Amino acid sequence: MNLYGIRAIYRFEMARTFRTIVQSIAAPVITTSLYFIVFGAAIGSRMAQIDGVSYAAFIVPGLIMLSILTESISNGSFSIYMPKWSGTIYEMLSAPISATEIVIGYVGAAASKSILIGLIILATARLFVDFEIAHPAVMLLFLVLTSVTFSLFGFLTGIWADGFEKLSIIPTLVITPLTFLGGSFYSISMLPPVWQTIALFNPVVYLVSGFRWSFYGVSDVGVGVSLAMTLVFLAACLTAVTWIFKTGWRLKT
Repeated sequence: MNLYGIRAIYRFEMARTFRTIVQSIAAPVITTSLYFIVFGAAIGSRMAQIDGVSYAAFIVPGLIMLSILTESISNGSFSIYMPKWSGTIYEMLSAPISATEIVIGYVGAAASKSILIGLIILATARLFVDFEIAHPAVMLLFLVLTSVTFSLFGFLTGIWADGFEKLSIIPTLVITPLTFLGGSFYSISMLPPVWQTIALFNPVVYLVSGFRWSFYGVSDVGVGVSLAMTLVFLAACLTAVTWIFKTGWRLKT
């Protein structure tokens, strides 16, 4: 294992984050804080409790998950797209570093950024809402697994994209709608039976549900099922990355 190569990629990506700290960290935290103010304070005070949890506290896990998913994909896709766009990817591919080490460096940095943002938002939420974390170890597990999985998915998106406009297609037109429809602001048990069944085909439901269970011990889907679905998606992303580096699809052409 070329630890020097992994560390070089990781440090370069993290340094880029702190050079653009307003865009990379401050912007998502401020945006999510506005959600807490509008939905938590303004609207939440007028809504009944959901599963014994105040509405303002109920949406905390969903808002954190929304930020993690969006930032993980954006960071993962941008980190590999820029070497492709500038042409330095060929130097990377010809360097004495394996595909596994390249992925660990880039995806590790993207996931680290997302975890950092998630923890900052979690701390910021305490300024607006009173809540407790019933299962902190499970919360951290879901935080790390989700960040790694969707950073890897973003890495795949960056390889697929052949223009800057395509980098925003998946986060904007796919992930954000799925997150809003995945129970971030409500329990899917509040939906009509037909729509509850349809919602179960939304993979984000399992992420939000498992993450919310770690806070309050309540969920729309069993925590074991949520964890299993996350691991399945992670395995699918790893399989896709392995195939891409074996074939050179969108990397060597």
